[in-house]
Amino acid sequence: MCELSPMLKSLFNGHLMVIGDMILDRYLFGVIERISREAPVLVLQQAEEKSVAGGAANVVNNIASLGGFVFAVGALGEDSAAQKLKAIFASKGNVSSEGMLYLKDRHTITKTRVIAGGRATVSQQVVRIDRDCRKKLTAPSEDALLKAIDNLLPKCNGVILSDYGSGTITPAIRRHVIEFCRQKNIPAIVDSRYDITSFSGIDYVKQNDAEIASALKMEVNTPEQLSRAGRELLARMKAKGILVTRGEKGMSLFLKDGSQHDIPVSDKSEVYDVSGAGDTCVAAFMLAIASGIDPITAARLSNSAAGIAVRKVGTATVSSQELAKVWRD
Repeated sequence: MCELSPMLKSLFNGHLMVIGDMILDRYLFGVIERISREAPVLVLQQAEEKSVAGGAANVVNNIASLGGFVFAVGALGEDSAAQKLKAIFASKGNVSSEGMLYLKDRHTITKTRVIAGGRATVSQQVVRIDRDCRKKLTAPSEDALLKAIDNLLPKCNGVILSDYGSGTITPAIRRHVIEFCRQKNIPAIVDSRYDITSFSGIDYVKQNDAEIASALKMEVNTPEQLSRAGRELLARMKAKGILVTRGEKGMSLFLKDGSQHDIPVSDKSEVYDVSGAGDTCVAAFMLAIASGIDPITAARLSNSAAGIAVRKVGTATVSSQELAKVWRD
């Protein structure tokens, strides 16, 4: 067992709130047997099924696995997928679900991935089946979430807004959380692939290189273009920092003082699956910030954590012990 460094031990002090689109990721594993007689498609003999937390729920799971305490805030349906997420959270011991709503007029977002392989071949994802929920929250449901947020925010020293575009973070919730955090000096970060500039005023912003290019309607293919994009988004957002994940090129952190910090990938040798790696990144980064760690070191920590996540198949979490094995203060 690897001994935790003093810095990693400080992560246990973090009490974070995650607000966003909670998703259940389902994985169906099987072996390809033959071509169907009914249509020119593969016949998969299912061998295993696994359900894990996805989307904002994966951020929750990663915070818990890294040792922090987390309040999960979101809206689910009254269905079996919601019960599975509830059970996943309960199994952690350091996740509070008191901010979760279970609503009759919604269904829980699910993403089902079919993973197929032969006996002598590498397993690969064949298809992904999404069941989204694009219904707007009703006024009573939005009020219930705002009430839960007000009750729980004073217990937190960091907030993550995890927006997957399914409507949990309404304009009213977004404005309320950003204003509250600024007034109470609680650090907050947003990870959103849609309409990121609507979160102006938040402390930190996490984007990947494709998302920042889309948000600014500009190409981000060269180091010079990346630098311009990072500084422009920083100015637009009036933020303390912009964290841009760049795949095999690592991460870049742009800070309010005008500095840029490029952090290379620690290990390029074994990238199996990037699903959920961004969730791991934002969880580790904000857990570090909430624990009083400076942004540059927090970015390095999150880079190490994401590097572990991509070496696992499927949506995965990273533990504090795994991080301790690769981290050096």
